[in-house]
Amino acid sequence: MLTLRYTLFVQNFLFMLNVSRPRFWFYIFGPYIVGLIAGINTADELSDISYLLFGLYFLLPANVLVYGINDTFDYETDIVNAKKTGYELLVPPERRISLLVFVALVTSPFVIAVVFLNLPAMTAAFVFLFLSIFYSVPPIRAKTKPFLDSAFNVLYVMPGLFAYSLVTSDFVPSRVVLAAGCWTAAMHAYSAIPDIGADREAGLKTIATVCGPYVTLAVCAVLYSSAAFLSFEYLDFVSVALGLAYVFLMLASVHSVTNGRLFNLYRAFPLINAVAGFIIFWYIALEKFF
Repeated sequence: MLTLRYTLFVQNFLFMLNVSRPRFWFYIFGPYIVGLIAGINTADELSDISYLLFGLYFLLPANVLVYGINDTFDYETDIVNAKKTGYELLVPPERRISLLVFVALVTSPFVIAVVFLNLPAMTAAFVFLFLSIFYSVPPIRAKTKPFLDSAFNVLYVMPGLFAYSLVTSDFVPSRVVLAAGCWTAAMHAYSAIPDIGADREAGLKTIATVCGPYVTLAVCAVLYSSAAFLSFEYLDFVSVALGLAYVFLMLASVHSVTNGRLFNLYRAFPLINAVAGFIIFWYIALEKFF
């Protein structure tokens, strides 16, 4: 009996782990640690246990929230999306209830904790929860509304705003929020291009299905350029270098769309974004402490 329970526990845990899409964990945890390093004044502040506990939330639990809810409400689209048969996980209808229960269990302690924080941190936390849920859930279901779908992906910025406010009790400058929002909107729009065929088959409208791949890539290039311009005051040459790198990626993607190999380039997208975040983190850290 114990062996059976242990086996079921391991199977369920591995299922939740796959739902959380570990290759994308950096999209939520990365902004958190960037916001943390931007907010602290001394390295000794990192010993605060609350920073560690909230950091742990923005690993597995927060990712299960974002992607678990997304997969729960996307089954009709996912079953016609080849990406879900190997690159990602298809969540069958019979797993929806257990998945949503798990999401509620791991999210509830976070909700309770943030109520006792300062107003800027609490605001960022609840905006993160709102965007994460209603990106997929009716009546808003932003992912089915072109352009709003990309705008809602500012949810990936919220862990960084939360961390910064947690440390400083201040709101992040609006220029930084706008720059990061342009980056995440471009990230979403680019990620929607490989799904154009499946989304159209399922009758789902996105920025990519409305604009088509080439116009969407042009929009991404403009957004990445805007992010570089807006962040120059804070990141100096790093913003220029990253802006040029992403514009070059969009140009390379035009060729990949033409020869039908965009998905191969898209598979490298998480790594490219992780490297960009790594560079930003160390630029801030080195400027602040060295």
